[in-house]
Amino acid sequence: MTLPIERGISAGGGRGDPADGFTLIELLVVLAVIGFSLALFVGYRAPWSRSLGLHGTAAELASELRLARSQAIADNRPVALALDLAGHRYRVGNALPQPLPASLSIGLLTVDGEKRNASAGDIRFNPDGSSTGGRITLADGSHRVAVGVDWLTGRVTVADEH
Repeated sequence: MTLPIERGISAGGGRGDPADGFTLIELLVVLAVIGFSLALFVGYRAPWSRSLGLHGTAAELASELRLARSQAIADNRPVALALDLAGHRYRVGNALPQPLPASLSIGLLTVDGEKRNASAGDIRFNPDGSSTGGRITLADGSHRVAVGVDWLTGRVTVADEH
């Protein structure tokens, strides 16, 4: 003699048809959890600090200065990083101008022969790796960072200023 197998027993002990599906409350709970998860994901912004943006821009300029030095050596011709203080942009050699954050104060210290006017000038690298030297100062409020170029070696450094 065989016993009948019961199917479709719900957690509450009652019989239910597997085709019944989900209740409206279960669907609303799942939708609420998905909506909350999306709100957290979409609303997330990485932490940003003024100092982080300032150091990132300084690192970018230092990288571009090193690129200009490498191009001068590789192509055996002078290559300059042109800095437009008023327009908040720079350009290496004949490349397209790149923007700098408008919120930063920018200063350029270079030799008189490389100044085009009060708000524009160059730091030029020679084929032997030397340069005209100079310093680009970036400031955001009380935070200041200097990107320096040694005239004899063309070495590029980044340092906080206090």
